[in-house]
Amino acid sequence: QVQLVASGGGLVQAGGSLSLSCAASGRTFSSTYMGWFRQAPGKEREFVAAISWSGARTDYADSVKGRFTISRDNAKNTVYLQMNSLKPEDTAVYYCAARYSFRFSSRSDDYNTWGQGTQVTVSS
Repeated sequence: QVQLVASGGGLVQAGGSLSLSCAASGRTFSSTYMGWFRQAPGKEREFVAAISWSGARTDYADSVKGRFTISRDNAKNTVYLQMNSLKPEDTAVYYCAARYSFRFSSRSDDYNTWGQGTQVTVSS
């Protein structure tokens, strides 16, 4: 079992940038597929980005493609989400999640362990 702790959220103006981190401990981090999801008030949790265990494959939701970058450092057991050109509609609680598989999925139900979430607020 992997334990996840997300950090780095905050308040930023539209057009600004934020970087989220998710530190993992426990089960071998390098064998997990990692993802970021977000949930805005009154909305369902949605997929943002995912990265394979090696980092060779990344996938993004269309809404963030070209603005967000997911990366990981297996030596530090950490996955990152760099968010640029932020928009007010990016406002949400962001969650990192671990999937104990080598296969990609954008479905939240396919992820086994979740971090506690970090708030990102983008003002217009």
